[in-house]
Amino acid sequence: MSEQAEHAAREEAASRLFSGPVDFLLSAPQLKFLPEPIVPEIAFCGRSNVGKSSLLNALTGRKAIARASVTPGRTQELNFFDVGRPERIEGEDAGLPLFRLVDMPGYGFAKAPVKVVEKWKSLVKSYLRGRAVLARTLVLVDSRHGLKETDREMMTMLDEAAVGYRIVLTKADKIKASDLQVVAEKTAAEAKKHVAAFPEIHLTSSEKGMGIAALRAAVVADALGEGWQG
Repeated sequence: MSEQAEHAAREEAASRLFSGPVDFLLSAPQLKFLPEPIVPEIAFCGRSNVGKSSLLNALTGRKAIARASVTPGRTQELNFFDVGRPERIEGEDAGLPLFRLVDMPGYGFAKAPVKVVEKWKSLVKSYLRGRAVLARTLVLVDSRHGLKETDREMMTMLDEAAVGYRIVLTKADKIKASDLQVVAEKTAAEAKKHVAAFPEIHLTSSEKGMGIAALRAAVVADALGEGWQG
């Protein structure tokens, strides 16, 4: 199988998986409310208003599994979503999901009191540093602005925690192709300086569907292993 055909097969398999069960599990305002760490987790983080909810909706093929709030910083908890179920055996319950997506509180321009923001930061840091089942983190960056200092702080924290992460440029349809290329190249150059960052930069548009299939396949591969074919 050629590399192109393999990529297409992975994207198709990932699309089939996400067309199956994707269910909200719970919101965890504190670490004690986290679900049992028994399946792989893929975390999504980014500055407030980066388009995180829209990306989650696009990846899962749902219209509103994650709320796209008009007020940046609305997400104040870790929100968990179950993805997929193993084949059900007659007479038995549905069992565990194949993996989980974790929608993390946005950072940056959160419109909230300082104490509340610090509480979010503590929750996020504790989760990222201590979650053994965290398979990958996606750091979302607005294509129109590129990496900001808060993004760099998150990347450094992930480096120090030895948590591998992918950088995802969102809203790629909102700027000219030439400008997008410049932002992507600058982001890739900076990613090389971070030990836990993947060198590949994902360019996406939730609105236009750009890069969604490829990112979906990457998420599934990260969660279930590179050899997973569906």
